[in-house]
Formats: sequence, structure tokens, C-alpha cells
Amino acid sequence: MTSAQTEARRRKRGFERTSGLLQTRIREASEARGFSESRLLTHWEEIVGEATAAMSRPVKVSYAKGGFGAVLTLLTTGAFAPMVQAELPKIRDRVNAVYGYNAISRIHVTQTAPTGFSEGRVAFHGPKPKQKPEITPETKAEARVLSEGVHDEALRQALEKFAGTFLTRQHNKPKEEK
Repeated sequence: MTSAQTEARRRKRGFERTSGLLQTRIREASEARGFSESRLLTHWEEIVGEATAAMSRPVKVSYAKGGFGAVLTLLTTGAFAPMVQAELPKIRDRVNAVYGYNAISRIHVTQTAPTGFSEGRVAFHGPKPKQKPEITPETKAEARVLSEGVHDEALRQALEKFAGTFLTRQHNKPKEEK
């Protein structure tokens, strides 16, 4: 075996030991909050979907003494609470699919962190707003032609703006939607 091969093998073992150490630490930190399945924390968006993940975060899993199933606590903001509440059956089914059995029997929605207000500052990022497409000069001219017969200047300008936006959307639609 050459020294280059020995060196490469030694480096590889070093990375394996580091990853093993990190996995243990991550598992211990997540189990301290009741998450025996750390994928629930790391892959929350993939589990519940982008829209639901933008409105909520898993906080902890509580296991009742002698009871069946656990309680998952979700953190959300006041405005999103009714929407998250409506999604609870879907969330429970998807989370239980991660565990592989009905581990979660109830989901508790909280609008503040269970540890206190100062620790509960969680930023929720909703879906990104769609950018408005630019109205081309050709589309502006076409919209101006469509609004020519209107005598009231304010109404004509409003119709021209509406027509420009509408025509831009029509031109930008995929062919199967037209």
C-alpha cells in the first residue's frame, strides 16, 4: 500500500468518526425535546408540505404516563392558528407515517413557545410572493387601442392598466392553460 492510499484511508476514517459524533449529539438534543425521530425536525417541510411548514414548527413531543400515543406541540402565529388547526388530521397522518406507526395521537397548537416569550421568537416565512410580469411596450399599445373609445380619462386609464395586466398574463400563460 502506498503512502497516498494510507493517507486517504486515514482521512476517510476521520470524517466517519466526526459524522458519528455529530449524529449522537443531534439525536441527544432532539430526544431531550421528545423527538425520537429527528427527521421530524430536520425534514419538517418535506413531511407536512411547504404551505403547512411555512405556518408552523414542531416544538416538542410529550409522552403521557401509561397513555397511548404522544402529543406533538406545534408553534404557530395567531393568524395561522385556524389554518393549522384545519390541517391537523393531515399533519398527524404524515407525522405518523414518518414514525411508521401511530406514535402521535394528538397535536397541540400553541401560539407562543412553551418555554416563554423570549425564547419563542420564531420567524415563519410564508410562500414567496409572485413577481408581477413586466408589461411590454407592444402590450401597452394594444391595451391603449382597446381603451380608445372611453371618454372619461380616469376610467380610460384604469381600463388601459387592466387590459395591459390581463394581456401580459395571457401572453405569459403556458400553452396548455390557454
